[in-house]
Amino acid sequence: MLNQVAFNSVKIKDKFWAPRIRTTQDVTLDVCLNQCEETGRIQNFVNAAAKSGEFEGIFFNDSDVYKVLEGVAYTLMLNRSPALEARANEIITKIAAAQQDDGYLMCYFTMGIGERWTDMERHEMYCAGHLFEAAVAYYQATGNDVLLNVARRFADHMDDTFGPGKRHWVTGHPEVELALIKLYKCTGEERYLKLAHFLLEERGHGHGKGGFWDTDNFPGKAEYCQDDKPVVQLERVTGHAVRAIYLYTGMADYAEATGDTRYLSALDKLWRNVTIKNMYITGGIGPSQHNEGFTHDYDLPNATAYCETCAAVAMVFWNDRLNNLLAKGVYADVVERAMYNGALSGVSLSGDKFFYVNPLASDGMHHRQEWFGCSCCPTQISRFLPSVGGYVYRTTVDALYVNLFVESEAQVDIGGGLLEVIQSTNYPWDGKVEIQIKGAESKLKTIAIRVPGWCKSYSVKINNKPVDGIYKDGYLYIAANWHEGDSITYCMDMPVEKMRADSRVTANKGRVAIMRGPLVYCAESADNSNLEAAFVSDGAVVSAQFEKDLLGGVVTLTVRNPDESVVRMVPYYAWDNRQAGAMDVWLPEKMEWEGLYRIAH
Repeated sequence: MLNQVAFNSVKIKDKFWAPRIRTTQDVTLDVCLNQCEETGRIQNFVNAAAKSGEFEGIFFNDSDVYKVLEGVAYTLMLNRSPALEARANEIITKIAAAQQDDGYLMCYFTMGIGERWTDMERHEMYCAGHLFEAAVAYYQATGNDVLLNVARRFADHMDDTFGPGKRHWVTGHPEVELALIKLYKCTGEERYLKLAHFLLEERGHGHGKGGFWDTDNFPGKAEYCQDDKPVVQLERVTGHAVRAIYLYTGMADYAEATGDTRYLSALDKLWRNVTIKNMYITGGIGPSQHNEGFTHDYDLPNATAYCETCAAVAMVFWNDRLNNLLAKGVYADVVERAMYNGALSGVSLSGDKFFYVNPLASDGMHHRQEWFGCSCCPTQISRFLPSVGGYVYRTTVDALYVNLFVESEAQVDIGGGLLEVIQSTNYPWDGKVEIQIKGAESKLKTIAIRVPGWCKSYSVKINNKPVDGIYKDGYLYIAANWHEGDSITYCMDMPVEKMRADSRVTANKGRVAIMRGPLVYCAESADNSNLEAAFVSDGAVVSAQFEKDLLGGVVTLTVRNPDESVVRMVPYYAWDNRQAGAMDVWLPEKMEWEGLYRIAH
C-alpha cells in the first residue's frame, strides 16, 4: 500500500501545469465564486437562514458552493491570499447560519420545498459529501474550524438518523461515502467511517425510494443509481458515469482505511470492464446523454460522446486510489490519460469557459460555455486543478514512487526522515526526466519510476552511469545506497503512434487516432481548410514541432501523406480555444495498394 504525498508538499514549477494552476487561482475561482453569487447559490444560504425568500436554481446547487470552497482551500495551501480567505470566510459564515438546530443543512429543503429525507434522488447526501470535503480541506489549509464543525454536526445528524437499527438509505448520487472517510481521517471519529460502510452496504437490497426508484418510466433505474446489486457483486459498469465512479472510489477508500479487502475483487472486475470496454482514448467515460453514462460495452460514439468533465476527474480519483492500494502502474496510466486529456479539456486556456460534455468529434457547433444551469463541471475543475501536485509522488517506509512527470520540488517523508526531491522535465513535450534527491539520511532504499503504458523504450542512469533496475507492474524499481545529491536521468522515447480501436467499436472502424506520449491529438478546421477530406495514410510521415506562440505553447503534429495532402494536429485538451470550427480525433485511414488508395476496414 502506498502513502499519499500531500499536494502542498509539492511545489510545481513546470511550464505546463504551473500556468494552469495560476490561471485557476487568478481567473477560474473568481469566475465560479462570482457565478455562485449571481445565480443565487450563495443567497440561498442567506434565505435559508432567514427562512424567507425563494430558493433559486436546481435543488443540489449547494454542492457547487462547497466545491468552489474546496478549490479555494487548495489554492490557499499553495498561496495564502488574505483577500481570497476573507471572501471564503464570509461565505462560510452564511453557510453556518443556514444550518438547522439538529445539524441538517440543505437549502432546498430548509426553505420548505418538499420533505427532507424522503427522496433518495434529491442529493441530500451528495451535497453533504461536498460539504465534508470542503470542510476538511479548508481546515487543513487555514486552521479555521467553522466549516469543519458545520460538517461534523451534519454528519452526526445523519449518523443519528441512519444505520443499523435506524433508517435505511441509499444515496441516489454517491459521493458522501468517500467524503465521510475523509472526515473520519481528519477527526478520528469512527462513527463516520462506520456510516460510510453502512451506506456502501445498503445498495442492491431494495431500499431505494423516491425519484427514479419509484417510477416505471425509466428503464434501468436501479442501474442508473448504482442500486441494482450489492457492491461486492458488481462486475460491470452501468448507469450514470459520475455516480458509478464516485461509488467505486468510496469502495476503494474504505478498503484502504480499514484493510478490508472484500471490495477488491469487485473493483478489479469493474476496472477491467471500464477501461477495456467502456473508456475513450482520452480517459473520458460515458457515451450517452440520455443517462449521462453507460449503455453497452464498446459503445463509444465520437460526435455524440458525453464524456462529462466530472467523470474524467472522477477517473483520476478512482485510479489514484487503486494505485495507492495495489501499486500497479496501469492505474497511474489512467490517472495520467484522464488528467492530460479528458479532464483538462474541460476548461479553456483562459480559465473562464468550460465544457460539460467532451465529444471526440464536432461539426463546429460545440463550444465551451461561461456557465451552466447545472454547473458541477466548472466547480469540479476549480477544485481539481489546484490539487494536481498530489498525484506526482507516493511513498512507502523505504521507497519513493514517481507516478507523474512534473517539474517540481517536493518534501516527502520516507521512514520518518525528510527527503527533498527535485524533478526537472519538459514533459509532456519531451520524455527526459531528471530527479535529484537531497536529505538522503532518510531510510530511502528504492526509487520506483513509472514506465507509462505508451512508453516502449526507455533508459535510466544514476549519476550519469547506466543502470538496469527491475521492472514490475508498470514501475522500474531502482535500489541503491542513495547519497545526498544523487541524480537519476530517465529518458522515455516519445514517438508518434497511430492508435486503432478494438474492432468491436463500430464508430472507429477504418479510423485511427494519433498520440504522442500521454497526449491525444485532434485535427481542427482552424488548421485544416478541408477537414472533412482529411485522412491518415499508412505511409504518412509525421513530424512534431514545438510552437511556443500557439495555444499557450504546444507540440503540433504535421501528417504528410504520400499524395502530398497534409493534416495538422494539436493536443485534444486545447481544442476550441481559437475560432469556431469542426474537430476530429479519429481520422479515416487509407492503405496504399498497387499505387492506389483503398479505405481500410
